[in-house]
Amino acid sequence: MPVQSCGPVPDRTPSGPGGLRRLNTAPATEAEAALLECYGSRRWAERLAGHRPYPDLGALLAAADEAGYDLSPTERAEALAVEVAPGLHPDAPHSAHLALAAAHAAYECKFGHAFVICLDGFRPAEHPDQVLAGIRARLGHEPEQERVVTADEMRRLARGRIIELVSSQ
Repeated sequence: MPVQSCGPVPDRTPSGPGGLRRLNTAPATEAEAALLECYGSRRWAERLAGHRPYPDLGALLAAADEAGYDLSPTERAEALAVEVAPGLHPDAPHSAHLALAAAHAAYECKFGHAFVICLDGFRPAEHPDQVLAGIRARLGHEPEQERVVTADEMRRLARGRIIELVSSQ
């Protein structure tokens, strides 16, 4: 299953040649490309890259949240279009793959986009159950309610991906 990270902010910003310093000093096109991997909206990535330098990780994450709130429905749809629905480990039983595929299909049919969920706080062994339970619960949402939940999940995923980005550089 793909890892979808959205964990807590680390206690310190990585220093040295990598981390936040590298993002802050990268050419705009490189920074935008890296940020686009965190959240698939070009406007979001351009906005974050354009407001550099960030004094610390907290400021970058706050800017990411703010930029996420300011997106239009079309820009949110752009980001959702590149998301991959969480799946199962290839060794999972065939029946589990079928059940999850059916749940994803029902969700996409109702809402028109991939199901996204932040799985931080759950052990990898719990991910399949959390995904299936999340889909089942959210299928009961009205479209506007699900739009709000999905936007929140996308922001949480972006935060985790940003943390990973500046921690791994």
